[in-house]
Amino acid sequence: MSGGDNHYYGDNVNIHGGTGNTGIVHHHGPAADPAAASSALQEAVDELRLLVEQLRGQVPEASAEAIDDSLPAIRTGADAVPQDRHRALMAVAGIAATIGAVGQPVLEAVNRILGLLGNP
Repeated sequence: MSGGDNHYYGDNVNIHGGTGNTGIVHHHGPAADPAAASSALQEAVDELRLLVEQLRGQVPEASAEAIDDSLPAIRTGADAVPQDRHRALMAVAGIAATIGAVGQPVLEAVNRILGLLGNP
């Protein structure tokens, strides 16, 4: 066998130079409790719906219609389509961002939901 025949099983890390090297971060941890995650997600969605209802009266009619179109997709449960929910959350966040400080609580609620869904 020549020196170039290397066989690696599992992780293999080669670091050449640099500073502050921390190695491999696998992000392995205990699995999240689906019931707790589901409960937290439902609470976050309920909060967002309440905030959006309050926001709706403070935006132009076209934006209010866009909010109305988005709300059905922002739900939890087996029938929620992830792509549609994400698109709807982004639409609501975009509207909230255009109205400044009044929309900030809505932006924070959307970000909380995205974090719970694993879409930071």
